[in-house]
Amino acid sequence: MNHVLDLAGIFVFALSGALQGVRKRLDVVGMAVLAFFTAVGGGIMRDLFIGVPPAAFRDTGYLLVPIAATVVAFFWHSRAERAMPGVLVFDAAGLGLFCAVGTTKALHSGMAPLHAVLLGVCTAVGGGVIRDVLSGEMPTLLYDRQLYALPAMLGATAMAVLYTAGVRGFVATLSSAVLAFTFRILAMRYGWRAPLAWGVRGSV
Repeated sequence: MNHVLDLAGIFVFALSGALQGVRKRLDVVGMAVLAFFTAVGGGIMRDLFIGVPPAAFRDTGYLLVPIAATVVAFFWHSRAERAMPGVLVFDAAGLGLFCAVGTTKALHSGMAPLHAVLLGVCTAVGGGVIRDVLSGEMPTLLYDRQLYALPAMLGATAMAVLYTAGVRGFVATLSSAVLAFTFRILAMRYGWRAPLAWGVRGSV
């Protein structure tokens, strides 16, 4: 079940990367590259930090799902763009799942809880950073101010706390993922933003 949810999250992230390629007028190869690294880039970075072979290169699904997302964006990008409000809900679900799973994998490798939280956040948002860099944009993580990394950090922290307390497995993963998902949905619903430096005014 976790693997199915993982692939679902990968598809949503890959779709956002492929659509970025459409907006940048990239060819199908460029779209596929953005789709792949948006979907699994964070997980690759996490695995490299942990010191294990990246899961993206050991499971065929991690390659086939971004290809499927690229095909969808290539032929039906207009419909996919119109469906983005709904896709963002699934994106929030993927964010929650990835931060929880990433933190768990880091903890299983023997990392301290704080470092595991950082890698959990990296798993959830790293692909988006790679997408923006490859497409010539400043990473939205740095200037968008929409709460994206903070929900991931909240979910990753909850996962680390539960793991340390001996609560592990599906219950811990689901609880942490739902927490991050709920925070992200509320942030989108009510327009919550990260604060600017003290005394600085304006909006992004």
